[in-house]
Amino acid sequence: MRVVIQRVNNAKVDIDNKTSGEISKGLLVLLGIGKEDNEDDIKYLTDKILNLRIFQDENEKMNLSLLDIKGELLVVSQFTLYGDCRKGRRPNFMKSAKPDVANVLYEKFISVCEEYEIKVESGEFGADMKVNLINDGPVTILLDSKKEF
Repeated sequence: MRVVIQRVNNAKVDIDNKTSGEISKGLLVLLGIGKEDNEDDIKYLTDKILNLRIFQDENEKMNLSLLDIKGELLVVSQFTLYGDCRKGRRPNFMKSAKPDVANVLYEKFISVCEEYEIKVESGEFGADMKVNLINDGPVTILLDSKKEF
């Protein structure tokens, strides 16, 4: 699994001009699911994301996690995170999971995050979504559960 994490003051995702999910201070997580991914990847990434110390403490040092600040989480599926652009000019998505498998893992990822008793909102898997956000910092982090980067 691959994620792009953005620390936000607020974020929302709209589908067909209706808001599907909306958060205030917290993290926007763009989640890509690969062919080889499973529940171990979910466990690794949810723990890493929710405990990643990227929020400022009283000394303005990035020392607090989403759980520490009781922040909110918006999770949006993003299969294009597995786009391979090394050859040609059109991305190759061969490493992305098939939609039926990816949707199950996407929903499981969300349910694991909800176990932490924080506000968790989401987009809709496979939908054409419009994501709006106010990036805080900006702080943007890339993670890969296979630790490829």
